[in-house]
Amino acid sequence: MGTNYTTVENCTIPFTELLSEQELSVVRSNSNIVTYEKKEVIFRQNTRTSHIMCVKSGLVKIYKEGRNNRYIILKIAGKNEFIGLMSIYGGDMHQFSASAIQTSEICFVDFNVFNTILKSNGDFSFHIINQLSNDGLFIFDRLMSQSHKQLPGRIADVILYFSEIIYGSDEFELPLTRRELAELAGTTKESFIRTLAEFKNDKIIDLNGSNVKINSLKIIKTLSELG
Repeated sequence: MGTNYTTVENCTIPFTELLSEQELSVVRSNSNIVTYEKKEVIFRQNTRTSHIMCVKSGLVKIYKEGRNNRYIILKIAGKNEFIGLMSIYGGDMHQFSASAIQTSEICFVDFNVFNTILKSNGDFSFHIINQLSNDGLFIFDRLMSQSHKQLPGRIADVILYFSEIIYGSDEFELPLTRRELAELAGTTKESFIRTLAEFKNDKIIDLNGSNVKINSLKIIKTLSELG
């Protein structure tokens, strides 16, 4: 599991500004950082939950495993995002899997320590509940997009996702394979490649390998909205 396992003081989690110095000290003394290389599995669906996990650096793919090696990518988690939180508070088994898209550092916090803080710190608990709700609503929106939007709208959603949420830029490098991007869009690899090529031919985007530059954000947003 992971290539490096180190107990450190800088293993922090979101909303630490709401924790007291004593609570911060307890978190840091009951946590460690594990480094995962690209494509390495962090946790797998249907395995037992054990720790609160947060991305310290890198990018992580959250995905649901189905039959016949079929997958649905639910979201990409970046720096300072929790992973696996819904499973931990929804039962004792992970309902999805997570793997590193690139070399990633994951902060593991002892579940009992985290739970004790939740019970005693109302402001912190409120923000965690809000985070859980946002994660659930985001996945609902993703599944609704895959079920109801036409292919150009779904591909536009993927481009906007990386542009606005992951990188905050109109120019970026797609960190996933074409197959994984198709899984994120809820389509086949061939359909994804064809539609992406159409976007390029229509000069909506520039595409060089995995490097994307959005030429018309307005068209991309229109395609996303119209579905």
